[in-house]
Amino acid sequence: MLKSVTDGRMGTGMAGFKNKLTAEQIELVVDFVRQAFMGSDKLNTRYHTKGNGWPNHERYASAFPFATGDIPLDTPLEQLNTEQLQGRKLFMGSCITCHDRAKVESEGLAWDSRAVSYPRTGYSHRMPDAVSAATPYSKHDVLPDAAGLSEQQRQGEALYQTNCAFCHAADGTGQNWIGSFLQPHPRNLTEVEEMTAERLRTVILDGLPDTTMPAWRHVLDDEQVDAVVAYVMQVFVANTASH
Repeated sequence: MLKSVTDGRMGTGMAGFKNKLTAEQIELVVDFVRQAFMGSDKLNTRYHTKGNGWPNHERYASAFPFATGDIPLDTPLEQLNTEQLQGRKLFMGSCITCHDRAKVESEGLAWDSRAVSYPRTGYSHRMPDAVSAATPYSKHDVLPDAAGLSEQQRQGEALYQTNCAFCHAADGTGQNWIGSFLQPHPRNLTEVEEMTAERLRTVILDGLPDTTMPAWRHVLDDEQVDAVVAYVMQVFVANTASH
């Protein structure tokens, strides 16, 4: 199992994680899988049970038909009632992160890029796997070559790549695997206009309403927020201005 997680498995969709996780992190993942699923036979953590951190999951009931595919996601809006419209909005804002785009009536053109997530509900074999080197999203997961960063900016780089890059991509474009199907899309930090350090700090602390940008004030301390701001302003915003 350690070898499979580290190097992947040839001829399958199992990618190697040696460039994404440390050896210690890979060991922890394998230990968890063996203990939780092979040893204790616990419920799969993707299911929305109270024990897995999903109390009162029924409060999201309006979004269920879109997650299960009972209502195709590309159903014309005028054909949806008020509750279904609210459910679709909830699904697009939250559930889609894990459930992909569920069921659609039209797959679209074969050469149109589409984000692929897990579980792969309705996954189309016509598109390359989103975790392989063939994916159009992989280029956005490459760490920018930023020379001459200060100690604070290096700290910010580590924090950004560990936390923010999940949605905003390693290169700050938001055009990675996850960012490509979040609605609205995460901000492309390489194309921001009139961004100030003060404005960026406020957004990180408080989040942005009606988006998937959460507030980080209870996750990062002031020093860490300042470090992220310093890194983003230097590597992404400053480079945008210089162009």
